[in-house]
Amino acid sequence: MERSVIHLTHCQKEIFCFSVPEVCPSCGEELKGRRLQEAPVSLPSPFTDGHKTSCCLLVAPAHNNLDRDFSGTSDLHTGISNTKGMKIWVQDGVRRDQSGWALCVSVPLVRPDMFHLLAQWDQYLERFSEGPTWDPVWHKFHEDEHNCFSFCLQFLNSVLELEGQGILTREEFTQSFILPRMRRVSKYTTLIQHLQKHQYYMVDRQEESTPNS
Repeated sequence: MERSVIHLTHCQKEIFCFSVPEVCPSCGEELKGRRLQEAPVSLPSPFTDGHKTSCCLLVAPAHNNLDRDFSGTSDLHTGISNTKGMKIWVQDGVRRDQSGWALCVSVPLVRPDMFHLLAQWDQYLERFSEGPTWDPVWHKFHEDEHNCFSFCLQFLNSVLELEGQGILTREEFTQSFILPRMRRVSKYTTLIQHLQKHQYYMVDRQEESTPNS
């Protein structure tokens, strides 16, 4: 199970650790009775359980990625969840995965107030996945041009067209939706690895700027 990262501030330091220490690792002062703004909080994880999401684009380590690594050098899978949290992705034909997405990055695609789209989402997804484009008899999996990401992007663009909106290029979608979350994953995993080796990570606290009076 993924360990929670604790964040606290003390003696003008931002301190990250797995458990709250009795004394400040920077100045050695006892941490009892600290002010509310210095109280430790859990750092939100960038990962979610894809089996419990709905209407999301999901990014998870590929089955051959045994280290469950999200770095740019490891194979990743993408999938779409329906309103029941099931996954659909394409390789040897479209299928639903009941496992393998417990640790993934999710990109919400439908706002909670978009009731019309929520009501149509599963129907859109089923109809699209049953199309001949994703039948392996007609179109074989291709690492660059016909893969799980192609399936996800083309599905999203099909929904955008049905909803009367402009479609996204591969580059636009990657830049706007994927890369910001993957950068956060990279920073988070780097922090985890540092804490596993050194117990603490500390940086100078950034003071909030005060508007000129």
